[in-house]
Amino acid sequence: MRPIILATLAVAALCALPASAQEAEGMTSAPMIGASLTEKFWVQSEEDAGLPGSMVLFLSEGTMLQDSCWETYRLSNWKMTGEDSLSWQEDTMTIEADIVELNEAELILALQLVGDETVEKRYTASPVPFLCPDMPR
Repeated sequence: MRPIILATLAVAALCALPASAQEAEGMTSAPMIGASLTEKFWVQSEEDAGLPGSMVLFLSEGTMLQDSCWETYRLSNWKMTGEDSLSWQEDTMTIEADIVELNEAELILALQLVGDETVEKRYTASPVPFLCPDMPR
């Protein structure tokens, strides 16, 4: 449960920053392509994920939060690169993705990875409340 609390606190802290502070820290603005992509927690579909609880949140001001029930959360900059494409930074790599499907209940991204490999990630809108399942230790 600790990662969810940390993620919630991180989102709250980011939302509380004034726009000038966000820009000063190198965050870029990302245009909204619709309320269905941004400001919503997306949980990776269980049949698509090896472990449950992987989630992503795209904030309209250009910050992306990735979290899961078993890893530390990650904050990255993201931006729209086309009408149906976006990108974000992970460590030293830029991840490019095409939006295959986007509606109020489902998000499907086709990630363009190294070596021309394409990986499809399926997400559903997170139910609220959401609690990470017990993980075997």
